[in-house]
Amino acid sequence: MSETPNQHWFSRFASETATNSGRPWAFGLAAAFVAGWLITGPIFGFSDSWQLVMNTISSIVTFLMVFLIQNAQNRDSTALQLKLDELIRATASRKDLVGIEDMSEPELQSMREVVEKSNRASRSP
Repeated sequence: MSETPNQHWFSRFASETATNSGRPWAFGLAAAFVAGWLITGPIFGFSDSWQLVMNTISSIVTFLMVFLIQNAQNRDSTALQLKLDELIRATASRKDLVGIEDMSEPELQSMREVVEKSNRASRSP
């Protein structure tokens, strides 16, 4: 399945944003913004409008970052699952664990019980 140019652009943008938002300079930039906002408090008399600016900006940034980070996380998780599935296929492992992430919650619980039972049996002398 090939990506359209828009998906490819967004995926690249989401990954870069998620990666860069976790850097020390990003924290420093956010801290500087908050410090600047606090310093301007006395100038604006700690007014409702002054408070609204920070509330609005932080809400918008948070709202958008959730989607960007989720996109990057979804792709990372998919890539990890594919790698794990390939390792399972390539080794003498239980082949029924391939694709387990697509199972329903009851199926996962049932599989967990089977695996735990198998682990206990293999540890017993």
